[in-house]
Amino acid sequence: MAINRLNHAVVFVRDVNRSVAFYRDVLGFSVQMERPGQAAFMQAPDSTNDHDIGLFAIGEAADNPAGRGAVGLYHLGWEISTLAELEELAQRLMSIGAYVGATDHGTTKSIYARDPDGLEFEVAWLVPADLLDDAAFEQRTRRGVPLDLQKEKARYGAGTRGGVGVSSPAAVLP
Repeated sequence: MAINRLNHAVVFVRDVNRSVAFYRDVLGFSVQMERPGQAAFMQAPDSTNDHDIGLFAIGEAADNPAGRGAVGLYHLGWEISTLAELEELAQRLMSIGAYVGATDHGTTKSIYARDPDGLEFEVAWLVPADLLDDAAFEQRTRRGVPLDLQKEKARYGAGTRGGVGVSSPAAVLP
């Protein structure tokens, strides 16, 4: 038996409608099924999953124990297709005050943000397998390296499809 990927995450939120608006309007998710005011199941734009995130309302009085001071989920991580899209999303998140920061993990280039309940998430571009090199692998061992998106776009190309041969199959030529 081998688990091969995360299919979805389910999180408790204070206000389902507010959270749906965030994931829809900022990240492009679509509602696949909902119980108005109680729960919603949403799918990422390029996903083939039935849903990628489930949101369950628990009310405005809910405690907020998530984070570095409590045991529990630290963040969700999603993948994005290009560095240009990563940059566009970073700008969108900054414009609404949800952006937390960005890190160069060597083999992945990541931005971090928080949803309306303060739940952190990561959106990453993965270096395609054919562009991975020793420097990218070595960088994974360093923590807290700031992401320089302009440098990475110059190195890999703003429109280069990420994750090919890593998280998605390599293109098959006829």
